[in-house]
Amino acid sequence: MTAAPTPRSFPLAGSFDAAALDDGQLVALTHGNSHVLIAPHVGGSIAAWYDTDRATGATEHWLRPATRIAIDERDPLGMASFPLMPYCNRIRDGRFRFDGEMIDLPSGTGALRHALHGHAWRRPWRVESAEKNALTLHFEHEAPARGGEAWPFSYEARQYITLDESGLSIRLWARNLGSRTMPFGFGHHPYYPKPPGTRLSARVRAMWEIDAEVLPVTLSAHPAVDALENGLIVDEFDLDNNFSGWRREALIEWPHEGRRLTLRAGAPLDYFVLYSAQGLPWFCAEPVSNTTDWLNLQLDGLAGRLDVGGTALAPGEIVEAQLGWTPSRV
Repeated sequence: MTAAPTPRSFPLAGSFDAAALDDGQLVALTHGNSHVLIAPHVGGSIAAWYDTDRATGATEHWLRPATRIAIDERDPLGMASFPLMPYCNRIRDGRFRFDGEMIDLPSGTGALRHALHGHAWRRPWRVESAEKNALTLHFEHEAPARGGEAWPFSYEARQYITLDESGLSIRLWARNLGSRTMPFGFGHHPYYPKPPGTRLSARVRAMWEIDAEVLPVTLSAHPAVDALENGLIVDEFDLDNNFSGWRREALIEWPHEGRRLTLRAGAPLDYFVLYSAQGLPWFCAEPVSNTTDWLNLQLDGLAGRLDVGGTALAPGEIVEAQLGWTPSRV
C-alpha cells in the first residue's frame, strides 16, 4: 500500500493577495493580457502566472501565486514553481555512492534528514538577459575545495523563460564545470490551484510505492495509473509519488471554471511526480528527469536505469530540456 504523504512545512495558499506581488525585486514578463512574475533572488522561482481581464481588471491564475510570507522570507516552497537541480526530490539520509565515493549532503533531522530538491532552489539566480516577454537566469555552483557536506561537483545552469502566444515555456540547461563526471537530475516544481472537481490526465507506465518517509521502494500498477489515463479527480487521491513511463504530457482541467492547462516536456524529463494531499487548496504535478532517490535505487538494484532516470555528465558535458504550459478555455 502507498504510505500517506508526510505533511510539508511550507505555507498554504490562502486568498490571493495582489499586494504581495507588487514587489520591486520581481521581474515581470508580459504578452498580451498574460503576465509572469519571476523571483531571481528566491531560487530562480516563478512567483505568479496569470491573465488579466482588460475590461474588469480581474486576474485568473494558472499557477498557485506566491504568498506574502514566501516573498518576504524568500521561501521557494511558497512560490508558484521553482527549478530542481542537481537532483529532484529526496536522497535517502542525504547519502549516496557515486564513482566509488560516498557523498554526504547537507540534511536536517527526522524526516528532513533526507536531502531535498538539490540546492539551486535555495540560492539566488542572476538575470543574464531580459526582454518584455523573455528572461534568462544563470546559476553557478563551485564545489568546495575541502570537501564537506556541500554538493562536491561544479556546474552552471540556465533557465530560458518565455511567455508568448502558446503560453509559458522554460528551457533548462546545465553544464558540468568540473574535472570529473558528476551525477545530475533536474526538473521544475509547479503548484496548481485545486478547486473542487480539478482533474488531471496523464499516461504513465507505473507508480513507485513509498515508505513512511516518502521514499520509493517498489514499482506497481497502482490504481492511480489507470485513473490518470482516464482523468483522475485530484481530490480523490492522497499521493506523494513518482511515476515512470510518463509520455511527457499532462492535462489539468478546472471544469467548473471552463479552463484547462496542458503541460508538455521534452526528454530527459521522462518522470512525473504527483503530490496531492486531501484538504489542501493546491497540488503539484512535476516534470522531472529522475525519480526520488534514484542514485540509491540504482545501487540497491531495485530498478533498471530506464525506471529511475538521472544522468551522468562528463567534464564539459551539457544537458538540457524543454517544458511548457499551454492554457485554453472550454
